[in-house]
Amino acid sequence: MTAFPGSAKTPLKTPSSRIPYTGSMKAITGTALSLCIFAATAGAAKLPTSSVRGEYLEARTADVYTGPCFANGEVGQTGRLAIMGWHIEKGTFQGVDLEGLSVFGVVRAQGTLGDYIETAYPVKAIVIVDQKASPEQQLALKAFAKSMAGDLLADIVRVEVQPIQFSMKDNNVHSRTAEMTAGTMAKIATRPLTGDDQICHNEGVWYEPLTHVDHAMAAYTMANSFEGKGLGETWSYPEKRSSFVATFNVEN
Repeated sequence: MTAFPGSAKTPLKTPSSRIPYTGSMKAITGTALSLCIFAATAGAAKLPTSSVRGEYLEARTADVYTGPCFANGEVGQTGRLAIMGWHIEKGTFQGVDLEGLSVFGVVRAQGTLGDYIETAYPVKAIVIVDQKASPEQQLALKAFAKSMAGDLLADIVRVEVQPIQFSMKDNNVHSRTAEMTAGTMAKIATRPLTGDDQICHNEGVWYEPLTHVDHAMAAYTMANSFEGKGLGETWSYPEKRSSFVATFNVEN
């Protein structure tokens, strides 16, 4: 988890009135200037920070847990589509309380997301914000998603408002059993990977998550669907080794 910087106060010594005169006011001026800079720096270090923590789900149309033979067969052929979902357990972003709210980012790329040889860009995206959120919170949710996904959400062609539901078995990310829905527009559902999900028996995590997370585990995709407008494409890609279940904790 992210470690929060300390904010211990550093006492500043008042310059003595008996600083010896050296024949030049530059020494006194320099000393005073140095103390002012030090005070400003110490003050800046004590500025309050806020954080956002919660759970993250991701589902793609290419396996993220796979072996070289399958990965090489899928790259350039699939994996252009992805759904990212953030459920905020607690925290504020840009001064707005987002506790208990959720947001989706849905993307369609030109190429396979995560391919380190060929670029996946350009990427078009839509954002789905929580219906429970106030207008101010909806704007903050969109800004939060953009800050987490970076360039993947640079070209947002549509923003939707939907009732978003999130659940995780035993409230434990290690269960890897989770579900997140945005009405009937988007859905991710996962379960743990098992030995029966291995095909070549040399599988591993081939792609990393698309966004910054603290702790991520690959999972089996039970549902990965999008039925919205704006991307020129809808999809349903269940029963793949194409998901991540993760946690995040970021300062802002």
